[in-house]
Amino acid sequence: MSEEHAAPDLRIESSRVYRGPNVWSYEQAIHLVVDLGSLEDFPTDRLPGFTDALLRLLPGLESHTCSRGVRGGFVERLRDGTWLGHVAEHVALQLQQEAGHDLRRGKTRGVQGRRGVYHVIYGFTDERVGLAAGELAVRLVNHLVSAEEGFDFPAELEAFLARAARYAFGPSTAAIIEEAVSRDIPYTRLNGASLVQLGQGVHAQRIRATMTSRTSALAVDIAGDKNLTATLLGSAGLPVPKAETVRSADGAVAAARRIGFPVVVKPLDGNHGRGVCLDLRDEEQVRAAFPLAEEQSRRGVVQVESFITGKDYRCLIIGGRMAAIAERVPAHVVGDGRHTVSELVEITNADPRRGIGHEKVLTRITVDDAAVALVREQGFGMDDVPGEGVMVKLALTGNMSTGGISVDRTYDAHPDNVEIAEEAARMIGLDVAGIDFICPDITAPVRETGGAICEVNAAPGFRMHTHPTVGEPQFIAKPVVDLLFPPGSPSRVPIVAVTGTNGKTTTSRMLAHIMKGVGRKVGMTSTDGIVIDERLVIKADASGPRSAKMVLQNPRVDFAVMEVARGGILREGLGYDRNDIAVVTNIAPDHLGMRGIDTLEQLADVKAVVVEAVPRDGFAVLNADDPHVRRMRRRCSGTIVWFSMAAPGSAVRDFIDERCRRGARAVVLEPSDRGEMIVLKQGRRSMPLAWTHLLPATFGGAARMNVANALAAAGAAFAAGAPLHDIRQGLRTFDTSYYLSPGRLNKVDIRGAEIFVDYCHNPPGMEQLGEFVERYVGQRQKATDHRISRIGMVGAPGDRRDDDIRELGRIAARHFDVLIVREDDNLRRRAPGESATLLLEGAQQAIDEGARCRQVVTVLNELEATRHAVLRANAGDVVVLCVDQHAKVLAELEEFGRRAQAGARSTEEHLGDPDLDPAELTTSAERRMADDDQQLRAVLDNHTTEEI
Repeated sequence: MSEEHAAPDLRIESSRVYRGPNVWSYEQAIHLVVDLGSLEDFPTDRLPGFTDALLRLLPGLESHTCSRGVRGGFVERLRDGTWLGHVAEHVALQLQQEAGHDLRRGKTRGVQGRRGVYHVIYGFTDERVGLAAGELAVRLVNHLVSAEEGFDFPAELEAFLARAARYAFGPSTAAIIEEAVSRDIPYTRLNGASLVQLGQGVHAQRIRATMTSRTSALAVDIAGDKNLTATLLGSAGLPVPKAETVRSADGAVAAARRIGFPVVVKPLDGNHGRGVCLDLRDEEQVRAAFPLAEEQSRRGVVQVESFITGKDYRCLIIGGRMAAIAERVPAHVVGDGRHTVSELVEITNADPRRGIGHEKVLTRITVDDAAVALVREQGFGMDDVPGEGVMVKLALTGNMSTGGISVDRTYDAHPDNVEIAEEAARMIGLDVAGIDFICPDITAPVRETGGAICEVNAAPGFRMHTHPTVGEPQFIAKPVVDLLFPPGSPSRVPIVAVTGTNGKTTTSRMLAHIMKGVGRKVGMTSTDGIVIDERLVIKADASGPRSAKMVLQNPRVDFAVMEVARGGILREGLGYDRNDIAVVTNIAPDHLGMRGIDTLEQLADVKAVVVEAVPRDGFAVLNADDPHVRRMRRRCSGTIVWFSMAAPGSAVRDFIDERCRRGARAVVLEPSDRGEMIVLKQGRRSMPLAWTHLLPATFGGAARMNVANALAAAGAAFAAGAPLHDIRQGLRTFDTSYYLSPGRLNKVDIRGAEIFVDYCHNPPGMEQLGEFVERYVGQRQKATDHRISRIGMVGAPGDRRDDDIRELGRIAARHFDVLIVREDDNLRRRAPGESATLLLEGAQQAIDEGARCRQVVTVLNELEATRHAVLRANAGDVVVLCVDQHAKVLAELEEFGRRAQAGARSTEEHLGDPDLDPAELTTSAERRMADDDQQLRAVLDNHTTEEI
């Protein structure tokens, strides 16, 4: 089949599952990186017979449109010549279609800089099935290039379909989910079976098959006790058979005598018709039926009841109203005068609608000893040939799970019978109930013709109604979803996604604080953990999609704020299908050189996923000062809310003002003699919000990064519909205390020195932090004649590029008098001291160029470095600690403060200002203190040099 040099070299290098919008697709997708090897030189037109063989095995590929946009477009591409990575994409989609998953989206793109390596992206419904489809697709393509010994594709396909059937939702669950999706109600599978959440947060409802969040557990227990069910229904005057419960064969015989033959023997708490024996006409039959029923009874109790003759009807009651009625016909075959009973069963089971268990709309007929005995009672053997048109029963009960069929009778039922079924469901208390009627004809009143309710079922199956063998299907999932989500009721909570290089955590916290003041129960994810209504419930880096799903599953949450990190988007996509509001703070160089992201443009493409996930009625809050963020406006389907710190008259402000004149929204700064005012603009309206210097988080306006964060948070809150006075109050009450903003510019006073703790870890963040120090010290300097020293502690994550770490050191050296270099506990595959050395190199380069830093000390351990920094500070000095483990550092500072407050003082507790010159001191006591400090400094410097 293949040319001489073509070898089956196609292989999967890596696989990834995107569970939400991602850089490749607006929807969930599988991402394979495949290497064609030598097959890069063999597109399909160079592989004789490949296309025809592929189409013989998977004829459904002929319907694929591909890039041609017409049916058969993919076949044209095959015959014209396309690469085998592209073929694997379409095969993976078709395999999932064979399993009943209607998927059509996919793409194949070359990996930049690597010949013969491709990104293969395609949609999925169940990720396990999607991954298996990709693996089988690669095997099939290789097999068609060069036959793999022992590879039997039909058998492999059958195994794949069987696996897909195991993972698939049952017909009842699938029908409800399909109805929910048609109404834009999101769903989440909570386990490997049929437990599903519909909706989000406070609006969420759960289903398990046809049991719902509103199904009474007490009602389920009552329905499971057939004797109690009959008693309750009988007390309400509803027709029920006479019944008794027994625990022995002798008891069953005695009960049958009292009730009168014929009788039914069945398990008290069974299901699916298992162990039910009908039309027992003597004591011997009752005695033989008892162990069969007892085996299927969970409690070992068996019910004996009078046998009601007639047809078997299932009435489905939802929310107290009749939704559908089906006549259930027991498993049977119809003779044709040519085939034996066994052959007729095989022919019947060959119907593609029949499968094992509940995997398809009909169940295959199983021939067991009971079936053989029943056939014998009708005068046939399994090898006999019934006459044409003769029906041979293989089961007495009409359950679909034993191979029965259904006939829709929804519009045939007499109103009296409908009323009886509805009353029965109300008596038991089930929101979704299956009422089993036995009567001669459902079109006539059972009180006149005879008949009874023989059973009430909780969690009734839907497939006999959604896929009747005869008659029109009933759309019974609609009333179930109406029950859970009445028309007009919400199913989603507002989701705000906040991303960017710096500021996203503080912006998320500000927004959550504002919405808390509005009265919302806010669920928030951030790099510190998951917060539900201001309570930290999980402490971890929770800025990924799994954390987002956890928030949306919490039943208290009615407003979600998601910090979305670059890594989570690249790893799994977003954890939801869309966000109502997207906030992008800025795009700056960080994490470059990781996961194929080497440029700011590529990083912006990743961050833009949250903007692309905004619907038409949503908003994107974008930083107009950042050109990369500003360009994201073209990717947004919703409304843009700009925020900017640019001064009036600048090009950016002109850009914003021009759009506001056309009705756009923006949050900007308006300077005046009294300070800067945050102003909300909508169209030609301007609404003053707050003075920046009065916001606690800005430290009198010095923390410009928090001014920008406040603008972004105000814009998001405005887009979310928060009243102006609540936005204003939220900004005025949000501060950088450890309670509200752990690890973000937390301020601690120790012995008169001001200690700031921040999570700054990249060069752009250090530039902002340095500008804050300049402004803050400048404000303080005006109020005092004393010189204020600046002491900084810095560290860099080990997974950043060498140049980025050096740049961090260079910037820090320009803003601090003393620099203390530390390292994270997690070195991220670097050697101990390696990151610190790079920081030192950058700092030394800045010092050589005239930076203000006069001393650089290395203390690798974060807590030791913290103690060293605090010991160096005199009263009035400013210390900035750039930390990794902020909780541990704050605890250490609290201990420092406690000891200082208690009056503890020793040489080791006060190292002092490194810039003091002993010759300038006026007293011998001061000289002695300076000498001691210098000795201790020398000891510490020697210690840290050895650590390097």
